[in-house]
Amino acid sequence: MKAFITQLAILILLITTNFSAQTILEKYVKEGMENNIVLQQKKITYEKAAYSLKIATSYFFPSINLNANYTSGEGGRSINLPIGDLMNPVYQTLNQLTNSNSFPQINNVNENLFPYKFYDVKLRTTMPIFNSDLIINRNIENNQKQIADYEVEMYKRELVKEIKVAYFNYMSAETAIYIYDNALSLANEGKRVNESLLKNGSGLPVYILRSENEIENIKSKKAEAENQSSSAKYYFNFLLNKNLDAAIDTDSSLVNKVSQSSAKTDTTLSVSSREEYLALQQVVKIYQSLIDLNKHSWIPKVSAFLDLGVQDQKWNYNSQSRYYLFGIQLDVPIFESFRNCYKIEQSELDLKKSELNTQLVKKQLYLSANIASNALALTYQNYNSSLKQFNVAQTYYKLMIKGYQEGVNTFLETIDARTQLLNSELSVNIMKYKIMIAAANYERETNLYRIDY
Repeated sequence: MKAFITQLAILILLITTNFSAQTILEKYVKEGMENNIVLQQKKITYEKAAYSLKIATSYFFPSINLNANYTSGEGGRSINLPIGDLMNPVYQTLNQLTNSNSFPQINNVNENLFPYKFYDVKLRTTMPIFNSDLIINRNIENNQKQIADYEVEMYKRELVKEIKVAYFNYMSAETAIYIYDNALSLANEGKRVNESLLKNGSGLPVYILRSENEIENIKSKKAEAENQSSSAKYYFNFLLNKNLDAAIDTDSSLVNKVSQSSAKTDTTLSVSSREEYLALQQVVKIYQSLIDLNKHSWIPKVSAFLDLGVQDQKWNYNSQSRYYLFGIQLDVPIFESFRNCYKIEQSELDLKKSELNTQLVKKQLYLSANIASNALALTYQNYNSSLKQFNVAQTYYKLMIKGYQEGVNTFLETIDARTQLLNSELSVNIMKYKIMIAAANYERETNLYRIDY
């Protein structure tokens, strides 16, 4: 396993340090970051969470509202004030004593309860002085913003992996098509030789039939490779939000980088930086905040208000119309039928469930990282095996061709040798790209890729 880990470091180097030379693939990754529709949706969700945090913060500052109302009514209940009955005898006595009419007679007053042509316009300013709920709610909104941020980063890493895998699948299929074309040329040449030998009386019709069967078999496998290439192209362009038939630039130098590096570094699996794990930690913090919110519900809430306004009747305005009104409000919960205690118990259960889920996901992430590590090491081992098989198949094919030309081997033996060579060459091609795909998966599971977009 230690040997595998050493090889693993070699392969990761292909995806990390050597990526500076992979300008074509990096260009596509950047293009996917800019154009992918799902990523754009994730970014919108993050922006909404950021605005929610700003809204929660705004509650700490004063708010000013303009309130205006106009009210007018007549009839209904009224208040009778006997002002005339009370004051007129007094005024009459005063007039007699002063021998004048300085004190006129007044009428009784009948005042309706409904205001008549009354208006009230004011600016109301409210300000929370102390409110623990606002502090905790802002913390919750900040946690939710962090979760949205981690979700964006998670999808970015997943998108990078999917783009790479689709790109390598496309290149693998294109290389397979190239190999099948070469094999098809050899098979056609073999058929032509056998037809020529048959005309000269030294060949057999069965060899021609065998050649035709081999040609059709290669054509069928080539068609499968072409279909795989089209599917990979469609999915790749879908990820980049491009036309599905858009051409893809390939970098053949990637194939030669599989065994170029000889670096030896230790790789330690860690999931502490995985966005999935960090997001769940934020969820735990949210439930902790909810518990604090319920536990602190008994803390008094203090706020203040100030009204600056004008009120009068019949749209009159003077120095007596202006007014101000100032007040402080205190809100202290006394009894709620133990409702808050039940909320605390409920939140503590949610917290415990969230903590267990975090532990589970952490173990799952470790499991995925170790599986990806083993898969990468196994793929590299299979690649080395396929490379040895290819070298043997090459030597075997050359010997069979030489023996056939010298009349020692039959044509069917050469076809078998060519089939082995074709299969081993395809295996080497497939394993090279499987290494890159496995490295991309391992890179995703361990957050090795540095996202700068």
